[in-house]
Amino acid sequence: MVARLLLRAWRRGLAFGPGARCRPLSTGSGPGQYLQRSIVPTMHYQDSLPRKTEQFCKSFENGIGKDLHEQLIAQDKQNKHTSYISGPWFDMYLTARDSIVLNFNPFMAFNPDPKSEYNDQLTRATNMTVSAIRFLKTLQDGLLEPEVFHLNPAKSDTDTFKKLIRFVPSSLSWYGAYLVNAYPLDMSQYFRLFNSTRLPKLNRDELFTDAKARHLLVLRKGHFYVFDVLDQDGSAVPASEIQAHLKYILSDSSPAPEFPLSYLTSENRDVWAELRKKLLSGGNEETLRKVDSAVFCLCLDDFPVKDLVHLSHNMLHGDGTNRWFDKSFNLIVAKDGTAAVHFEHAWGDGVAVLRFFNEVFKDSTQSPAITPQSLPARTDSSVAVQKLNFKLDDALKTGIRSAKEKFDATMKTLTIDCIQFQRGGKGFLKKQKLSPDSVAQLAFQMAFLRQYGKTVATYESCSTAAFKHGRTETIRPASTFTKRCSEAFVCTPSKHTARELQQMMAECSKYHNQLTKEAAMGQGFDRHLFALRYLAATKGIALPELYLDPAYQQINHNILSTSTLSSPAVNLGGFAPVVSDGFGIGYAVHDSWVGCNVSSYTSRNAHEFLRCVEKSLEDMFDVLEGKSIKT
Repeated sequence: MVARLLLRAWRRGLAFGPGARCRPLSTGSGPGQYLQRSIVPTMHYQDSLPRKTEQFCKSFENGIGKDLHEQLIAQDKQNKHTSYISGPWFDMYLTARDSIVLNFNPFMAFNPDPKSEYNDQLTRATNMTVSAIRFLKTLQDGLLEPEVFHLNPAKSDTDTFKKLIRFVPSSLSWYGAYLVNAYPLDMSQYFRLFNSTRLPKLNRDELFTDAKARHLLVLRKGHFYVFDVLDQDGSAVPASEIQAHLKYILSDSSPAPEFPLSYLTSENRDVWAELRKKLLSGGNEETLRKVDSAVFCLCLDDFPVKDLVHLSHNMLHGDGTNRWFDKSFNLIVAKDGTAAVHFEHAWGDGVAVLRFFNEVFKDSTQSPAITPQSLPARTDSSVAVQKLNFKLDDALKTGIRSAKEKFDATMKTLTIDCIQFQRGGKGFLKKQKLSPDSVAQLAFQMAFLRQYGKTVATYESCSTAAFKHGRTETIRPASTFTKRCSEAFVCTPSKHTARELQQMMAECSKYHNQLTKEAAMGQGFDRHLFALRYLAATKGIALPELYLDPAYQQINHNILSTSTLSSPAVNLGGFAPVVSDGFGIGYAVHDSWVGCNVSSYTSRNAHEFLRCVEKSLEDMFDVLEGKSIKT
């Protein structure tokens, strides 16, 4: 084989420099003209030299990487109760010292209640609270339907199958589901949904859960209130009582506090940890315990939502006074009934939150606990509802003031914009035999190329909940296929027929489907490399060269960070960029339209990027309909 390659190269002619013919010897080639006369031409090996990153990869694969992989396998075999990625992933989140606001916490906004009169703030807040408590009780009592991905729901998502599978021992039940093409998903994160808070600690935060607590935390205008939503027997408090208590809180005319404590949860984690110590030592231990152990945090905002951009800003960060960002989730209900879930990310991923989100939306809209005409219970809410007061010394007040200044300055740098592309969606794209997700991702590649003249590292989150304690894996949507297709659409559309462009889109779709399947089945490379790096650090091994290579650093500087949500309950979702010069892209491909929510900091322009996304979608839909691209 080597001889054949050498022969083929010789027939093409010797090269001097990449791709160039060897020039003839100069006329002055006699004795004394040269230092030496090599038999092998000077640049003979140049074209076939391996690139440095390739060398690092080979060296890692056959050297330290191989050793670390063997250690990882051995460690995994000793810890069959969990996943190899679970511990390192928790550590990654909990050791991060940046503010969790924008850097980690995302939001998902509910669609309005289909019955417009039920979008009254008190009515919707009551119904959603009751539905959340119903979910809690159903989960705690083991009556919540297991989370299962059905590839053949006609066989597996049936009462007959469920009646049979419940008699199969838990140790074998997964295999029973697998036989009918059903894949049970990991639900180990669900217990952290309720009664949980991320506690700031120096160097590494902690996750705190108190499953015995029975009270709800309510925030309004920066004030804190608690009241029981479960009685001493664990039964849900009547909906009319919850309605009465929320009405009482909404009627409180107290002005906003001069020093809103919530700002501290937006601070650098070490700064917040030190200030929390002061809070605890200053006589606030029991009060903080009530905040931390509450079933969840309900935030009642005193203003309506103006539009989707206002909604995104408000649900992603708000003004900092009316959220407790450390809670596992904040259920936010605005004055006009617009509602969202804002959640802390260390404890879990979108799968658990989305299940809760969907169940609460379905239950609160289809089986509402109260109607707009329902009367609150005749109960003394002034006794049942406790308003929490915090003792703040000068150091804490200074800390709150500083946190507010940082919060306000940071939020001024954030831009958000949204579009709803109405020309078509999932239905049309599937008829073209294209992956809807691949088309959305291709639009982002084209948009960045159109705006900045290049393509960049891109991250798409994919759940690995099909495995015990699975978290996420990365889909890498930017590929040689998307680069070629993007350049054809953006740079040279006139040089290609509609059929050629359609073929390029089909190639992108096929490859994207392959990447998605690999990621979902744990066959991506990102988490594996992350775990090897983590293992090296814990063993005190010097960081392998691969991780120091600029190419590895570049691919992990995710300028385009993307995540998709698909649910009839979701209006839109969003998050901030993961790097200062990046975009945070939340999107969904619906049956007949595509929604996209983009955030950026001052070094990028979210508005212009979205215009480019829209143009890219228009161009692709034109091509799929056999039309030429409009210039």
